[in-house]
Amino acid sequence: MIGGIFGDIVGSVYEFNNTHDYEFVLLNKWSAPTDDTFMTLAVAKALMDTLGKNDDEIRSEIVKQMQDIGKRYPDGGYGGMFMFWLREKDPKPYGSFGNGSAMRVASAGWLYDTLEDTLHYAAVTSDVTHDHPEGIKGAQAVAASIYLARTGSSKEEIKKYVEDTFGYDLSRKLSEIQKDYGFYEICQKSVPEAITAFLEGNSYIDVIRKAVSLGGDSDTIACMAGSIAEAYYGMPAEYREEALSRLDPYLRDIYHRFADTCKNYCKKVL
Repeated sequence: MIGGIFGDIVGSVYEFNNTHDYEFVLLNKWSAPTDDTFMTLAVAKALMDTLGKNDDEIRSEIVKQMQDIGKRYPDGGYGGMFMFWLREKDPKPYGSFGNGSAMRVASAGWLYDTLEDTLHYAAVTSDVTHDHPEGIKGAQAVAASIYLARTGSSKEEIKKYVEDTFGYDLSRKLSEIQKDYGFYEICQKSVPEAITAFLEGNSYIDVIRKAVSLGGDSDTIACMAGSIAEAYYGMPAEYREEALSRLDPYLRDIYHRFADTCKNYCKKVL
């Protein structure tokens, strides 16, 4: 999960100032966590607090934690509909297929010991807001990719599973995509691209650089790709520590608790 947080931080300064230069400056003083990180940690906290509970209890806790963290960190760059949802007393899903469902789902890829459960709980994390089938599909595709990566599947196996299960076209190369790629905040136009960045990358940091230099919604693409890359490659300690250093104590505590909680399920050290 910290692999996605680092991707978000790196991509934050390029979201509205895209770069196609692979050798871009990785971090500067303005590189900071955004809504991707805040909601990733909110979902992680909710899933930890409700392990073993029923779906309605889990959904209720997800809503509670996302609203709480949204209020704690109001300047995260949230989308307009989601900002409205964060302030609602009785928030309801609003049919979204935005990539918010996929950017926040990483913990579901780590906490469960079967692919079936991973898909189920990924959908639960999505449908409190993004209950459109494409929103749910995007969250499930990212969570499943993380699960498969951390449990030893090859890239070829991950690619085949995602294409066969979710119908995403992963045949295009990033160099081809980049030619006409715009700013897309929907799952259909960012989840396949994030997974492609992972598939083409040769290391954790190579994936992050490829994801950000693609352009578009840079922080979210790097968050999704980075989450999968961490599960596949592991994450160099220097980047983990850099990401943690840019979180405040409240957010760091959630991450450390998450890392401790999922040790029984994870094949790689978080």
